[in-house]
Amino acid sequence: MTPPDEPDLDFALCERVRYARDPAYDGVVFIGVKSTGIYCRPVCPVRQPLSRNVSYYRSAAAAERAGFRPCLRCRPETAPRSPAWNGTRATVDRALRLIEDGALDEADVEALAGRLGIGARHLTRLFRRHLDTTPLAAARTARIQRAKRLIDTTDLGMTDIALAAGFGSVRSFNAAFQQVYRRAPSMLKRRARR
Repeated sequence: MTPPDEPDLDFALCERVRYARDPAYDGVVFIGVKSTGIYCRPVCPVRQPLSRNVSYYRSAAAAERAGFRPCLRCRPETAPRSPAWNGTRATVDRALRLIEDGALDEADVEALAGRLGIGARHLTRLFRRHLDTTPLAAARTARIQRAKRLIDTTDLGMTDIALAAGFGSVRSFNAAFQQVYRRAPSMLKRRARR
């Protein structure tokens, strides 16, 4: 059995997954056992409960919201697609989303790391390990990409684009484009109009 993109929590399908202990559904379906008040992953090695005592959920959060507590044996918090399963890459992904939203446009790496609950040096080490770059370099790339999208899709002037993209000044905006594209942003604007 292969899991669909969005699992249909059809009871019969979930029952087959549970009895097969199908690892393809691990992290996709969670099993709440009404008689014990515990929820498990489909791969849990415990004795199978009676079908009348079982309900199915799309996430660990949904099972907990329904009043179930996590199994201490299969540890649902370590299921695939969970932050623990993703490890430190999950922290880097969160940092990238914050950077894309402009977290480093007006704040420093220390502030970003604080939002993530870690230190700036550790965040930089994680970026080097997973992306072979630094948070500041990732922020610069995000600003350049934002600016390039604005150049291509709007009629804003260069000063407005620089500020909207998160650059502190037109001078740094021009320097960044010169370094990356080897031309001034205004030349890209002309090319986009053609």
